[in-house]
Amino acid sequence: MQPSVIEIDDLTRTYLVGDVDVHALRGVSLKIRRGEFVAIMGASGSGKSTLMAILGCLDRPTSGTYLFEGVDVAKLSEPALADIRGRRLGFVFQSFNLLTRTSALENVALPLFYSNTATRGRSARFALARASLNLLGLGDCERNTPGQLSGGQQQRVAIARALINAPSLLLADEPTGNLDPESAAQVLALLREQVKTRNAACILVTHSQAAAATADRIVILTAQGLREAG
Repeated sequence: MQPSVIEIDDLTRTYLVGDVDVHALRGVSLKIRRGEFVAIMGASGSGKSTLMAILGCLDRPTSGTYLFEGVDVAKLSEPALADIRGRRLGFVFQSFNLLTRTSALENVALPLFYSNTATRGRSARFALARASLNLLGLGDCERNTPGQLSGGQQQRVAIARALINAPSLLLADEPTGNLDPESAAQVLALLREQVKTRNAACILVTHSQAAAATADRIVILTAQGLREAG
């Protein structure tokens, strides 16, 4: 059996807004193993963004446990969390989040300048970025800025950037929300292929039933917690 990448148990997140406690997450439990591609669905306000922030080590739970590759990340210092974000997590967003005046190659290489791989020389970083672009079929676009690329190509650049440090977990937040159906299908196929090839894990947050259907399993987030679909 594959080892767990993430394991959360009875996770809660409560925010104090004025004098009112707002319960963003209530009793969420989930285990995802290496090689799994899991879709999370839920109505607006169900806590998907809060859960993604916690899983991405950008926020801490109010109670419960979150083990990332066996480590209780809630107990880590901010520098240690930043190291996990930089080396072991990959993020893919709906809006691509590419630097508009920067080439595809430079966008993909950017995480290497903010992680422990920064000891590599400039040429080595760009060689890794070039290999990542080639892997996603964008070898002839490395000099193009985002404005010179289609939406599907921009999202593939974003995926290449997310994969550059060989993360254990990809967090994809509505990655096909700005794409036409054909480009969306291509992007989802690429994500799934890379997760399986690298024996990583991926969490896909989406409102799209078609996108969710490409996952190994679907979980539904509600005000009461998570439940398996079907």
